[in-house]
Amino acid sequence: MTQREVQDYASATEEGESLIFEQPLNERMRTFLRLDFLYSQALYHNESASPWGSRAAMSSLLDILAIATRGDVRSDVLKELERQLTILNEYQSKAGVDTARLKTLMANLLRLRTDLLNAGSAFLQPLRDSEFLNAIKHRSAIPGGTCEFDLPDYFYWLNRPAEERMRTFSEWLGMLRPLCDAIAELLWLTRQNGRTREEIARAGAFHITFDRDTPYQLLRISLPASAGLYPEISGSHYRCSVRFLTWNGISARPTQAEGDVPFLLSCCT
Repeated sequence: MTQREVQDYASATEEGESLIFEQPLNERMRTFLRLDFLYSQALYHNESASPWGSRAAMSSLLDILAIATRGDVRSDVLKELERQLTILNEYQSKAGVDTARLKTLMANLLRLRTDLLNAGSAFLQPLRDSEFLNAIKHRSAIPGGTCEFDLPDYFYWLNRPAEERMRTFSEWLGMLRPLCDAIAELLWLTRQNGRTREEIARAGAFHITFDRDTPYQLLRISLPASAGLYPEISGSHYRCSVRFLTWNGISARPTQAEGDVPFLLSCCT
C-alpha cells in the first residue's frame, strides 16, 4: 500500500466508524460465530418488556437449540479451550510477557472449562424435553404458525407480566450460559490473536494464500463505513478470494469496485 493510499484510508476512517466483516475458515468457527450471534440476540430481546420482544428472544433460543443439538458443540468448545490454554501456557516462559495479565486470561479459561464440564453432557436436556418449547418449535416451521389460535398456551404466556416472562427466559438462557460464555471468550481470544496489516485490492479483487502450518480460523476485513463498499469472501483455511462490491441500494445489483480498495486485513488463529 502506498503512502497516499494509507493516508486516504486513514482520513476515511477518521471521518466515521469502520465496519468489520468476518469470515470463518472452518466449520467449528462458523458454529461458534452463529451461536454467539444468536445468544447476544436472545439476551437483547429478552430485555424488551413486550410480548414482541419475547417472541424475538424465543426465535433466537430455538435457533440456538437447533445448532447446539446438531453435533457435539460442547466437546468442540472444550477442545478449543484446551488448545488456547496450551498456547497461553507456552508464553509463561517467554521474556517480556505480562505475567499478571497472562495468569488472569488462563484463570478465566480454566473457570469457563470447569463450568462447562460441571454442566455435564446433558445440560441441554431440560430444554430438549420441554413440551412447551417443542410445540413452539414445531409450529415455527410454518409461516405465521405461532399465532394465538395455533398456540393459545404460548399466547397466554406472552401476556403474563413482563417480569415473569423475563425470569423464565433467563432460566432457559442460564442453561446455555456455560457454553455461550466460553464461546464468547474463545472468539475474543481468536480475534486478539490476529495481526492487522494494511492491504490494497487492485481493481476490487484480493487473493490470500495461507501458510498450511498455521491453523488460521478467522478472517477479518475492516473498511470505513463511508466507503460504500462491502467484501464478498469465498474460500477455506488454505486460500481465500475477496471481491469488494459497491453498494448500489436495495433495488440495484451490486457491482465490483473498479478502483483500488485499501483495507485492513487480520488473519486470526
